[in-house]
Amino acid sequence: MGRNVWILSGISLAVAIGFGVVAPVLPLYANYFDASNFQAATVIAVFALMRFVFSPAVGRLVDRFGHRQVLIGGLLIVALSSAAAGLAPTLIWLIALRGVGGIGSAMFSVSGMSVLLSSVVPEKRGRAAGLYQGGFLLGAMAGPPVGGVFAQISLRAPFFFYAGTLMVASVVALGLVRVGAPGGQQDAVADAGSSDNTQALPWRVLAKDRRFQAACLANLVHGWNSHGTRAVLVPLFVGATLATSNQQAAGWVGLAMMVAAGVQAALVWPAGWLVDRIGRRGPLVAGGLISGVALAATPWAGSMVVLTLMLCCLAVGSAALGSAPAALVGDAAGPAKERAVAVFSMCGDAGSIVGPLVAGALADALSFKVAFVASAALWLVSTAVSWSLPRVRPVCPP
Repeated sequence: MGRNVWILSGISLAVAIGFGVVAPVLPLYANYFDASNFQAATVIAVFALMRFVFSPAVGRLVDRFGHRQVLIGGLLIVALSSAAAGLAPTLIWLIALRGVGGIGSAMFSVSGMSVLLSSVVPEKRGRAAGLYQGGFLLGAMAGPPVGGVFAQISLRAPFFFYAGTLMVASVVALGLVRVGAPGGQQDAVADAGSSDNTQALPWRVLAKDRRFQAACLANLVHGWNSHGTRAVLVPLFVGATLATSNQQAAGWVGLAMMVAAGVQAALVWPAGWLVDRIGRRGPLVAGGLISGVALAATPWAGSMVVLTLMLCCLAVGSAALGSAPAALVGDAAGPAKERAVAVFSMCGDAGSIVGPLVAGALADALSFKVAFVASAALWLVSTAVSWSLPRVRPVCPP
């Protein structure tokens, strides 16, 4: 896979451990300020909103300062804003600090994915994306139970732990090598500027590519549901129907997320191998269908055992969706990938912005069942677009 892929996977692990600690606590922490379901969703959505707004500027930052500097700077911004969020005196302050964190997240996610896709040959992109995603999943598996323990002490404590893991990730990022030959064959450190001297594919060509369209739509729906609806509605659903307190809900959701992340982590490498072996289309279609059915069935769970099973089914679908869209972006974008990755990332962020807000509003106005089913229906659209892709494995354009 090359040195860059392993370093980026280590960064993703450190980031995800901290995020996994915060994830089951964040909506409940908003409730600490007497927030409604919609306001709790706003705390989630503002992070993605600022990622969306700032992502187009990341390419210019990379051109000026280099991938490694932008990535480290982004990690430090999220670390400091997360520590400050743990001290937030009001809901407004919490929302503002989460927004600042979103800027840093855009910096390290776009620059990191660009390095990843440029560091391997097309035939290994699925597995590279799977390994990178595996770091996030292992962290997500380890983080929630730790977050549940911290929540028993204080709902503020997880934010300080998250800041610490981000500082660790920034140290790991110092080992990044220059973007260049596939497989990370260049060992010189990129102190400034991008080492990719090839021209970006014209936007009019990229935007018409069905592979890029399918990848962006899948990422939008995945952001809407997995990073938005699931992150907001599942903790609130458990708190409203299955648990007796926010602290108990945080602990139960943390355990359920840990089990589901374990299932996804076990499948993400085989899924990446299938993406490289049989093509991007099959895993995309299967992942969308499984994710949609599992998400729609979630609000009918009458116990934490059944809810955990639903989350595990959702994890099966998400395993395929963690590799195939990113591999498609690499296939379609050609050598210079920052702009394509930024648009791809923005699509996921757009889903993460709108998804939790719509889901929270539907839960307030109608019911949790309507909110879950409405979000799950979007997978049908994404699956239909994915079905139209060529059956053969795409390759990178010259």
